[in-house]
Amino acid sequence: MNLILKIAEILVLIGALNWGLVGLFRTDLVEKLFGQMSPLAKIIYILIGVSAILLIFAKFIPEA
Repeated sequence: MNLILKIAEILVLIGALNWGLVGLFRTDLVEKLFGQMSPLAKIIYILIGVSAILLIFAKFIPEA
């Protein structure tokens, strides 16, 4: 599970950096790299969102 959480942390950091770029420069790096709402961009956005949810659960639900 630790590897999954590390990957989730990396994806959330990528998402946070992307939002920082959007806020500062109106530049969406994911869309620039993969196309505006292309299937691959959608998958990346979904993975980032799922990663954030996973980290929230990991924070508040202790491991058994």
